[in-house]
This record gives sequence, structure tokens and C-alpha cells, in this order.
Amino acid sequence: MKRTGVFICWCGSNIGGVVDIPAALEEVSKFPGVAYATDYKYMCSEPGQEKIINAIKEHKLDRVVVSACSPRLHENTFRKAIQRAGLNPYMLEIANIREHCSWVHQNDKEKATLKAIDLIRRAVAKAGKIEPLYESSISVKKRVLVIGGGIAGMQAALDVAEAGYEVVLVEREGTVGGKMAMLDKTFPTLDCSA
Repeated sequence: MKRTGVFICWCGSNIGGVVDIPAALEEVSKFPGVAYATDYKYMCSEPGQEKIINAIKEHKLDRVVVSACSPRLHENTFRKAIQRAGLNPYMLEIANIREHCSWVHQNDKEKATLKAIDLIRRAVAKAGKIEPLYESSISVKKRVLVIGGGIAGMQAALDVAEAGYEVVLVEREGTVGGKMAMLDKTFPTLDCSA
């Protein structure tokens, strides 16, 4: 059975001044699969992260939903926190209730709260389907493929080769030179292109 922990951030009054956090928390606690739900004034702070870490260990959570600000701002913060708790860092889902709720519904607390609950519901449902990911690496051979043996392709191949990399030049015609090879004289020297 999947055990999801939901952590709702007030972001001071940034979220808490618009979204009714206690009402949202009460509703979220009833969602299927939610084993633990709590709120905190600043979830991204060290005490907030410790709250997440302790809850993961104490309630044996296997996935986390953080309901806070944009993942662009603190996704790595929360990934590192759940990793410190021994959980795969990719077992995290973030519901952005700051930008998507409190900032766009500042004059309608009820609408902001209902939307926040809905976003958290979706994040919990998505968290129930995520699978752990693992980082890996592959070796890279520093080799370049240049497609087209026209003037641009040949110049690119020469520049890359001059930089010390192996180059493979591919041309579909029997000879290189592209359209240039069809000209009898070239500018500015009027040399023969052949």
C-alpha cells in the first residue's frame, strides 16, 4: 500500500494569507493514500525540511507531496530533503499553490482554497503512480558526424577536426563539394571549382 505524506506550506502570508490552509489540510487528510498530512509556515526552511524528514521516518512514507511554491524555486531543496530521509529523491510531487492559487485569486479566498485542494488532490493521485528513478551515466566518445559534403559541411568537418575531434563526413552524392562543384569559376579569385 502506498503511503503518501502531504506537506502544505503557508509561505508566511504569501499562501496562508489567501488560501485557508487549515481547511485545505482537513480536506487533504481524507484523500485515499494519504498516510500523513501537515502544514508549516515555511516548508523550505531547515525546520520545515526536518519536519518532512522526520515524518518520512516516523510514518514510513514512500512518497511525498509538497504543496508550496513553484517547483522551479524549491524542487531540488525538497528532493535533497527526502533523500536525506532515505527516500528516493524522485518520489516527490509538488503542487504549486502559490503561483496557481494565492497569487491569482487574491480577492477570493474560497476559490483559492478550493483550487488548492484540487491541485493537491491531483498531486496526490500523480504521486501514487510515480516510480523511483535512478541516476546513471554512459561514456561518450568525442566524435562528430557531419551530414552533407557541401562547402558548409566540409568547413564544419575541417574546423572540428582542427579542434582535435574525430570527424565522420557523410555525403549522399559520389563526390563532395555540393553545388560548388558544379560551378566553373568561383568568386572572388575566379578559380576553377573543380
